[in-house]
Formats: sequence, C-alpha cells, structure tokens
Amino acid sequence: MSFTSDVKEEMAHVPPECSHCERATLAALVRIEGTLFVSGPGAYRMEVATDVPGVARLVTRLLHGLYDLKTELTMRRSVLHKTPNFLIEVPDQPRLAAALVDLGVLSAEGGLVLGIEPALVAKQCCAAAYLRGAFLGSGFISHPRSDFHFEVIVETEELARGLVGLMAEKGINARIMQRRSSYMVYLKSGNAILEFLAYTGAHHAALVMEEERVVKSVRNDVNRLTNAEMANQKKASNAAVDQIVTIRTVVEHYGMADLPPALQEFIRLRVQHPDASMKELGELSDPPLSKSAINHRVRRLEQMAKEALG
Repeated sequence: MSFTSDVKEEMAHVPPECSHCERATLAALVRIEGTLFVSGPGAYRMEVATDVPGVARLVTRLLHGLYDLKTELTMRRSVLHKTPNFLIEVPDQPRLAAALVDLGVLSAEGGLVLGIEPALVAKQCCAAAYLRGAFLGSGFISHPRSDFHFEVIVETEELARGLVGLMAEKGINARIMQRRSSYMVYLKSGNAILEFLAYTGAHHAALVMEEERVVKSVRNDVNRLTNAEMANQKKASNAAVDQIVTIRTVVEHYGMADLPPALQEFIRLRVQHPDASMKELGELSDPPLSKSAINHRVRRLEQMAKEALG
C-alpha cells in the first residue's frame, strides 16, 4: 500500500469527538468523491468511488447509520493497476434528497451548494472532521522519505477556498492552484503537513513523518559535514602542493644549508608529511608551534620564492 492509502486507512478509523463529526466527514467525502445523478424533480441517485477499503466501509456505514439509506457496494479491479476499486451506489429513494440537503450538497431549494455549509463546521472538532473527509476523498500525500507534498483536489473554487479557510483557522497555510476544470489545495511545508495530520487525527502518520524528518535532518547534517571535510582536505592538499613548489624554488635558489633553522625545520616536516595540515605541522615541531607561527614561516618562504623569481 502507498503512504496515502495508509494515512486514509488510519483516518477512516478516527473516532468522532461529537455527534455531528461523522456528518461533517461524510459531507466532505460525498462532496469531493461523489457523483450525483438527477433523473427528475426530487429524483436523485449517487455514486461514491474509492480505492481504500476502510473508506468504502466508512461511507457505507455512515450512509446507513446517519440516514438509513440503501446502498449497493461493488468491488472492481483495475486491469491496468491490478488494484481493487470500490463503488458505493445509492439508488433513488425517499430519504436521499433530505440527506443531500443535510450534507450540504443541495440547498433547500434543490440547487447545488458550491462552498461549505457553515452549520457543518460550526465546531472545531467538526471542522477537523470535514478536513479529514476531504482528504479521505481525493487527498494525496507523498512518502516522507521523498520531498514533502500534500494535495486535495476539488471541483469548485468555492470549496477549495473553504478548505483553505478551515486550515487557516488552525494556522495551517494552504494554497490553491487551478488544474483545468478542478482546483488543487496543497501544502508544501513539512510543518504544515504535520499539523494537518495531527489536527485531523492521523497521529501515527504524523509520527512516521516526524521520524523520517529526523532521519533526513541527520542525513543532511552528515552529508554537509562530509562535504565540508572533503572541501577542507582538498584545500589543505592544494595548499601543501603550493608549499612544496615554493620550497623547491627556495632551496634551488638559496640552498638548504643557508636557510634559517626555523625554515629548514618547516621544510623537513612538510616534505616528510605532505598530507598534514598546518595545525598538525605545528604539533610535530620541536618545540610545538602554533598555527600562526607555522603560517608565518610559510609566508616567509613565499616571499623568498617571489624574490628568487624576481
């Protein structure tokens, strides 16, 4: 199963906090994943499709439990992806129209509601339940091992803005992007995705994501330190090569015996330890010298080489 499916399975089992939360969850699911068919005045039938078993069971249970609606469940298998897909059909029946009004799909006059019915999300727990239902419907979340990405696809701009508004009330900064005839509500920040998961009750998924974030952070720190160390080693190696060239020029021009003892000592140490850093050369000196003192000797040799080349 994908990480998205795992998150949806967890969300499908989040218990309601109040007696209206399940209605809010079902309302979002039906709005986003449902298809409404009209065959005449007051005559409707509906289909809800999902590829997550837990979501199919949740939709069926809520349609029965909240509205006593008859449903037909069909499992279909995709020839291309070889994964099961569940179709919940709600045939035309006397209670369906009233249920659609209660779920904020239809207005009392029978027209389609484009945004979110305020009564459905009046309480904070119901707002979280509505967002949970929206993700259960068309949500996608990338595996935390890859780049952070979260999205919910809806059909109307009003619904997209409604979802963004519900998230904003909890300090979750979501954005909207139009995709042809649909709208994508998305999050790119790891913190925002974590907050959404925690707010909607997917605590295990949030924990998994946080663990992966820690692993990513440690891995990035290790890579950064390794790269820095390699850069320092390359820099030290280049400096050592430059110093060997300088030493050769000085010795060929002045002769080793005529150089001051301090420079003779540095030359011997550098030739014997070509990979040593300046600090390490200072520690090898007798008596030990500071890095500043070693640098002073290098500068003196560089000046003598410059004069020799003239």
